[in-house]
Amino acid sequence: MRRIFYWFFALIIVITGAIIYLRFFYTYSEGYRAGLLQKFSKKGFIFKTYEGEMILSSISSTNNVAIASEKFNFSVINKAIVPKLDTIQGEIVIVHYIQKKGSAFWRGDSPYLVDSVRVKR
Repeated sequence: MRRIFYWFFALIIVITGAIIYLRFFYTYSEGYRAGLLQKFSKKGFIFKTYEGEMILSSISSTNNVAIASEKFNFSVINKAIVPKLDTIQGEIVIVHYIQKKGSAFWRGDSPYLVDSVRVKR
């Protein structure tokens, strides 16, 4: 009976570890998004993280006003791009992101983690 209990306990540990890995560490998706950088801030109670918001427009009118738009919230994992993001608010940018299935409190609020940015010319 004790042997069965040990195998059951080991199985529970392995399954829990696999779920944690798949939810917080496995890269589900990665790609690029382009849009207007609307907001960028540092927030959090204990773990301060950098959070941003972009407007992704599918249709734009004259004067570069977005008609049909969607918001893209992201967290920044590469601290080297923070000064650049601070200075380019209000501009059209292209960001590279990786997506996790869940957000971890030490990485930010969003499952989308941005690691590079460039201004669209």
